[in-house]
Amino acid sequence: MARPEDLHEYLSFDDPDEERTWVFDVTFLRSSWNCIWGNGCKGVLTEDAQQLDQGCCSYGAHFIDDADVRTVVETSSRLTPQQWQFHAAAKRSGWQATEPDGTITTRLVDGACIFLNRPGFAGGAGCALHSAALAVGERPLDWKPDVCWQLPLRLHEDIDAHGHVTSTLREWKRRDWGEGGAEFHWWCTESDDAFGAKQRTYQYLREEIVEFTGVKVYDMLVKQLEQARATPLPHPAVRRR
Repeated sequence: MARPEDLHEYLSFDDPDEERTWVFDVTFLRSSWNCIWGNGCKGVLTEDAQQLDQGCCSYGAHFIDDADVRTVVETSSRLTPQQWQFHAAAKRSGWQATEPDGTITTRLVDGACIFLNRPGFAGGAGCALHSAALAVGERPLDWKPDVCWQLPLRLHEDIDAHGHVTSTLREWKRRDWGEGGAEFHWWCTESDDAFGAKQRTYQYLREEIVEFTGVKVYDMLVKQLEQARATPLPHPAVRRR
């Protein structure tokens, strides 16, 4: 029987402090994935858009809840016109948009998120929230919409009839974007272009994983990953080289 194309290994263990079982996509976490925005990222449009330097910011960020919105209300108020290309546009018409179903998103300007500084902007290209956080020595994940710092990780939770939670942390796939994901010309976790980091992904994304799991569970994960078999299953994108 042929091996499935998208074959991943998973590791699971119980949370020491909660009625919860953690399940981790160790094929992805042991891989060498890293964000290649501005260094070969082709974006998430229907054709190669590397020259636009939009990465996954071509669509407005969808907020998870009111707390998520409040975070960006606060952090965006700290941005200056020198840090944010569309500061004046946001002051004039706001930075939020509302979907037909009531979901709040960041507004689009000129075909991408209003917080994305474009190439040639004097304050530097890239997410204005991200760069401003770094400028004051703070974590970008504390400034940005949740979905923006979570990518390319995806946390899915199930609760059984007895109230036990199973939390699965895995790579973000096209299907997680909804119907539009199938139309992307390119998606980073499917391309070996994004698998060239010197660090393992669980090290590179430490802060993001800890935000999902807490330090204790992260440390347990690292211990298991570093004790696991000497020849881990390579990521599918790398196996296709």
